[in-house]
Amino acid sequence: MNSLNCLKSFSSNVLLFSRNYAFKSDLKIKWVRPEKIPCYKPEKSGDLQSMRAIPETELLKDFQNSKELEKADDTVKNLFTVGHNRRRELLEIFKEEMVKRVQRHELDYGSMEAKLGLMTAQIRSLQDVMERFPRQSAAKVHLKELIDKRKRFLRYLRRWDYRRFEYILEKLDLVYKPYPTHFHWITRKDSLRKLTNIHCDEIKDTRLQEYRQFLESQQLDFLVKKIENLEFIRKEQIECKVPITVSAEQIQAAKKQYEELKERRKSLEATNAEEQE
Repeated sequence: MNSLNCLKSFSSNVLLFSRNYAFKSDLKIKWVRPEKIPCYKPEKSGDLQSMRAIPETELLKDFQNSKELEKADDTVKNLFTVGHNRRRELLEIFKEEMVKRVQRHELDYGSMEAKLGLMTAQIRSLQDVMERFPRQSAAKVHLKELIDKRKRFLRYLRRWDYRRFEYILEKLDLVYKPYPTHFHWITRKDSLRKLTNIHCDEIKDTRLQEYRQFLESQQLDFLVKKIENLEFIRKEQIECKVPITVSAEQIQAAKKQYEELKERRKSLEATNAEEQE
């Protein structure tokens, strides 16, 4: 008999747990696992802009100020344009632009700012390559190494020269995203707990707001009753010749509050009517 009772109690507990589990699953909370973003994407690296689209008719870096090409034929000019050369030449133009944003003087290519400009140009060029050819493992590894190296440089600047750090972020259109101090797996259980807390807070806020609106709708009636009760109490105290606890100023203040609230409600209704029209 004891074993039979234990079995019955165990089965009832199992049914209870299964019902609770079914009840939890009925909550209107949907969780979708966030999409994993690769480390080389701009969302992870902190690049706010992509590589500039350089027109094919633009001259190469070493021939942009050439006076001979100005007098040359169009066929000869085309041989020195970006469209008729390798992609490496296009990257050289983009590197020069990024360095000029932050370099200290015209011949500065070795300072911290110039190095960060060069690395940023290479990173954005490789990100463009990875968008078109996502299976290039060598480019992916090189891009990851450059992002980590730039992050180390920015971390150093952020610690020792914060003004230069902010200046470089502004000029190069970057966002510094440091590595997390601690790592935790994204699990369905923890995410559902957070979503449930958010859902409960929303329910609480909506119900408090509804209750607040209900109380505000009864303010005018409450003030009318308050004025009547104050006048009645004052009248009875005067007739009974007992100490008066309700002054005339209190009654006037309640009437003034009633009139102000009434005017406020009228103006609010007028504005709502105008917005609906």
